[in-house]
Amino acid sequence: MDGAVDMKVEDKAVENGEEEDKKTTIGGRKRKLGGIRTMPFILANEICDRFAAVGFHANMITYLTEVLNLPLVKASNTLTNFGGTSSFMPLVGALIADSFAGRFWTIIVGSIIYVLGMVSITTSAIMPQLRPPPCPTKKNCTEASNLQLWVLYICLLLTSIGSGGIRPCVITFAADQIDMTKSKVEGRKWNFYNWYYFCMGLATLTSLTVIVYIQDNVSWAWGLGIPTIAMGLSVVAFVLGSPLYKKVKPGGSPLVRLAQVIVASVKKRKIAIPADSSHLYENKELDAALSSNGRLLHTDQFKFMDRAAVVDGSDMRESNQPNLWRLATVHRVEELKCILRMVPVWAAGILLITSYSHVGSFTIQQARSMDRHLSQSHSFQIPPATMSVFTVLTVLIGLALYERVFVPFIRRFTGNPAGITCLQRMGIGFAVNILATVVSALIEIKRKAVAERYNLLDEPAAIIPISVFWLIPQYCLHGIAEVFMSVGHLEFLIEQSPESMRSTAAALNSLTNSIGNYMGTLVVSLVHSYTGRGNEGNWLPDRNLNRGKLENYYWLITGIQALNLVYYVTCAKFYRYKPLEEVTASEETDVELAKDKLPLDSVKGAKGDGKEVEVSRNGKYSM
Repeated sequence: MDGAVDMKVEDKAVENGEEEDKKTTIGGRKRKLGGIRTMPFILANEICDRFAAVGFHANMITYLTEVLNLPLVKASNTLTNFGGTSSFMPLVGALIADSFAGRFWTIIVGSIIYVLGMVSITTSAIMPQLRPPPCPTKKNCTEASNLQLWVLYICLLLTSIGSGGIRPCVITFAADQIDMTKSKVEGRKWNFYNWYYFCMGLATLTSLTVIVYIQDNVSWAWGLGIPTIAMGLSVVAFVLGSPLYKKVKPGGSPLVRLAQVIVASVKKRKIAIPADSSHLYENKELDAALSSNGRLLHTDQFKFMDRAAVVDGSDMRESNQPNLWRLATVHRVEELKCILRMVPVWAAGILLITSYSHVGSFTIQQARSMDRHLSQSHSFQIPPATMSVFTVLTVLIGLALYERVFVPFIRRFTGNPAGITCLQRMGIGFAVNILATVVSALIEIKRKAVAERYNLLDEPAAIIPISVFWLIPQYCLHGIAEVFMSVGHLEFLIEQSPESMRSTAAALNSLTNSIGNYMGTLVVSLVHSYTGRGNEGNWLPDRNLNRGKLENYYWLITGIQALNLVYYVTCAKFYRYKPLEEVTASEETDVELAKDKLPLDSVKGAKGDGKEVEVSRNGKYSM
């Protein structure tokens, strides 16, 4: 039809199943899908999600304690449980995306549900019958009724479900649009994950300054309504970019594939494993949808799993296709091995979140009791929740310095194009976070000493004459820790996970937060319960933080983090990076490891073709 726009998608595949760049034909001209131009549409969705989530969550401790009149520990546990649920749902969303829905549609559905949750929360903030009477004295306050709390919980649940479709898929969907093979990544002067975190930091900074100020000084209706509008606009922007996206088809349920490997290895537990790994089962066509960037190569770890790839007489169906519950390819066996190798390192992040889960809420309460004026001549007071802006600023500045200063400098000594490995980066983050907690304890001791000097220990609503800027060091240290730990953890999970499980791997990052938040609630509840029985006073009192011993809680989590660091270093020392067969344009096979390559070894290909590959002799990482 003349003048009509004819669109079609051409898919090409090389022999090993690697998808070449998809192209779209518009008006007779071919144009590649994906690329940097898609980033504004994709990241707009994630930025608005972060903008809305931070604007809502960062100051919600104030809403619960000041508006709904909940006790401090109950309010903090409520937020932490909500955070745990929000962090668990991405695992569900990731499984749906990787199994059948795909990342594009999972993001759209999740965004719509998230907007519905935000609209509900904004509506509840407008209606006065959904909150108890004000209690400015903080004494004999009327708490929110069960009905009022249940309305809040339903709103929180909707946003949790919505975030489950957004968070695990957006970053992996963005990564789908650009070439993330090792040769391309090393040729770039920028790190995708650093820039992703930088954009998220800008959204967080805007929310902590503008939105929190509106909530504290204008109204909660506007303070929640603005993020809701922004989230709605982001959905529109994401849909408008649809014709430009490269949409990777889901490869089937990753949990089913992992289960098939386990079942097959158990069924063949009495079968001997061949000494030559080239005798294990390979099927390029079967694995094509799972390995567009290259197949995983055989490793010697967890050799008992190799039995699943040993060919037996009853493994093939009449159609000459394998019974996947009895026979798995080497690639699928290595997918399971990748997950097993990652789990111990991933688990180290749980105790870090456990230790940090309630620190934000307690620090806001500390800030509320301190002098928040910029100077004695200014009447403007910094909202307590806005103090987190110093963490965000540190992250933004730290990411820029990491990319432009730290990496070029440290590269001279390590020879690593990335400067340091993601495991080393995480280790530095763990250590800095311990220092941040120590500083937090010392500052709390200082705050209470000033309160005692001015006889304000029994005045929970009084402002202690100590500047809130004493809290800046701990905020900045937490920001430095995030530059190293959070970015390194996300990069590790996505880069070291099997290609077909990237959304699930990104969800594991959120699952770390989920389990850590629930464990943090358990720790705080136990501390609140058991320390309240003695004569020395509760470490975490309900109303008067001045009479508590928050510094003891900080010392406790410092010890937990120190033990966790020892555990992490042990796991990192024995971790082996995944070997990946990367097929180049000249169809030469190259094995990439996330470490320096060793001299060439002659290694037989999966079919015994004797192709030459580069492979580490042990694949071990050393600190």
